[in-house]
Amino acid sequence: MLTRLEKAQQKWGGSHTVIDKWLTERQELLVLYCRIAGFSPYDQKDHALPDQLQIQNFCQILMDYLSAGHFEVYDDIAKACEQKGPSSQQLASELYPRISETTDIALDFNDKYAEVDKEDLLKDFDDDLSKLGEALELRFELEDELIDNLYSNHT
Repeated sequence: MLTRLEKAQQKWGGSHTVIDKWLTERQELLVLYCRIAGFSPYDQKDHALPDQLQIQNFCQILMDYLSAGHFEVYDDIAKACEQKGPSSQQLASELYPRISETTDIALDFNDKYAEVDKEDLLKDFDDDLSKLGEALELRFELEDELIDNLYSNHT
């Protein structure tokens, strides 16, 4: 996922401030994901679960990222695709429902973990985080396809 982000930033970085901000949020989201998943060499002790503040911070960034996509970036891309013809518009129409499926998984994760307490056992946390990671990977792929379509056909 981080390699995909780096390629996206290299390819489209600096081309549009909304997309730059969105990719920066994606980077922050991925860093926090890796940290709470235990991929980071620091802040983790032998398979220990992340603390509640880390999970809450991650959930907040996750919601910010989803909101930026749905309420800022996708609208701009959809308008540009409408202006550039039916093939661009059709691709966007095909990708949005698939992106929405990943949104549902992310919202479910947020609903379950955004308000965790220290005393919560989090017995399904690893499985839920893994499922979310797979959904995010697919989402980033689909979003990149949308952005690529925009820049390939509209610049």
